[in-house]
Amino acid sequence: MPLVNVMVNARAYTIACDDGEEDHLRDLASHVDAKVKELLASVGQVGETRLLLMAALLIADEHHDAATQLHLRKQELAALAGRHEETSSALEEAEARAAESFEAAAKRMEELGSKLSGA
Repeated sequence: MPLVNVMVNARAYTIACDDGEEDHLRDLASHVDAKVKELLASVGQVGETRLLLMAALLIADEHHDAATQLHLRKQELAALAGRHEETSSALEEAEARAAESFEAAAKRMEELGSKLSGA
């Protein structure tokens, strides 16, 4: 299990991760560090524990918002899929009726053609 060195709030941390996850872990630490820097700019140094807690809460809030939006998009997609099935079914029915009408019209034309050729 590899160890990765990351920096958050100008402090180095060594964290273990699965093989191949090193870059992802660095990206996550960078995201946390960016949130800490945002907080430092707005509230100043309020202690590392409180600062990291506030950063975690901001990130959790972002995650919650993203999860809510994902849930709403899934509901919209399900509704669209239902409408698509209804539309597809209605389209198939309309095509069947059109085909029947076309066949009936073709049959009438054949009958008229037979009558005209016999006259």
